[in-house]
Amino acid sequence: STPANPPPGNTTPWDQEMTSCLAGIRVLDLSQYLPGPFAGQILADLGAEVIKVEPPAGEPMRRFGPIDGDGIAAFYKLVNAGKRVLRLDLKSEDGRESFAALLRGADVLLESFRPGALAKLGFGPEAVTAVNDRLIHCALSGYGQTGPYADKAGHDLNYLAWSGGLATSGIPERPVPAHPPTADFAGGQQAALAILAALLRRARSGEGAFLDLSIAESVLAWQAVVMTAARRPGHEPARGEALLNGGAACYQVYRTADGGFVTLAALEEKFWASFCGAVDRPDWIERQWEAFPQDALKTELAALFAAESRAAWEDRLAGVDCCFQAVLTPEEAAAHPQVAARGFVEQTDGAEPAVSVAFPLRLDGKRTATRSPFREDTVDAVLARWA
Repeated sequence: STPANPPPGNTTPWDQEMTSCLAGIRVLDLSQYLPGPFAGQILADLGAEVIKVEPPAGEPMRRFGPIDGDGIAAFYKLVNAGKRVLRLDLKSEDGRESFAALLRGADVLLESFRPGALAKLGFGPEAVTAVNDRLIHCALSGYGQTGPYADKAGHDLNYLAWSGGLATSGIPERPVPAHPPTADFAGGQQAALAILAALLRRARSGEGAFLDLSIAESVLAWQAVVMTAARRPGHEPARGEALLNGGAACYQVYRTADGGFVTLAALEEKFWASFCGAVDRPDWIERQWEAFPQDALKTELAALFAAESRAAWEDRLAGVDCCFQAVLTPEEAAAHPQVAARGFVEQTDGAEPAVSVAFPLRLDGKRTATRSPFREDTVDAVLARWA
């Protein structure tokens, strides 16, 4: 549920749904697992009609994670909510004919096959353009459509490793995997952004497009600062030694007396000074920019935070402007007052509890529509609606 009243100065009812920005846009989503389906869900959240096309046995993610009473994984339902799902055998002549009919009425084709796989089924970029020259065809692959890694298999952890980002993340002794899967979500978001840009261009020129998007390159695009630092002597971002990856006392995770954790991100001098004043350690103020890694200062702050519980630190620093935040569990985050005030998280209870997080946008004060559960559909029903 969402709050009944809007924030001060906003006269729009806070629980009112925004106009569908992509109303009338039709998306065929052939992707599987997380990156592509996440991109498709973004488009659905913004108002597009998304038809997920799966093989006759369904996509593998239906069987990943906790399985509900209907035999379908909860994770699959979450990332495919808001869509209609139909099954087609693209290896059969009838299936290919049906898919071609769907392509003629679609605006966007989103797929995540390995390069060349869809072409082997008769739907490569040239063939798709021949069917519908206004189509936006987004091919989201692991490493891109070209290059020596084009056919290489991979998952989120591999992409982070390849990008250089994993090498600088974690603890000094070893890299640590990120969670949730950063590259997967980044790839999906980049794909949705590229599709929106191509739709905007088509509105101006009438041209379709072939979009070559890489999940790995989606996180590679975030590494420019790290790669530049690596080439500057004295600024190499070694794990646990740089400003933002564990080397600074003012930007750090600390353990509390009860085994909880808190974060301090007092990068600006005013925030650091505010924190030091609140903990009665004004002598720390001038030490903020000691040489990295600041092992001695980190040890002193670790001892400070270890002396009290997480709750005690939350109370003590609640009114202090110093970029402090406790590390919340998933359950605590979902129930947080700020989350409730924004209204993007919806929870269901019972034997099969689930948590859905809406697209985080308020447009003129209105939120995106509540996602409907994913629905099974048929080719004939889709074509009838599109006629």
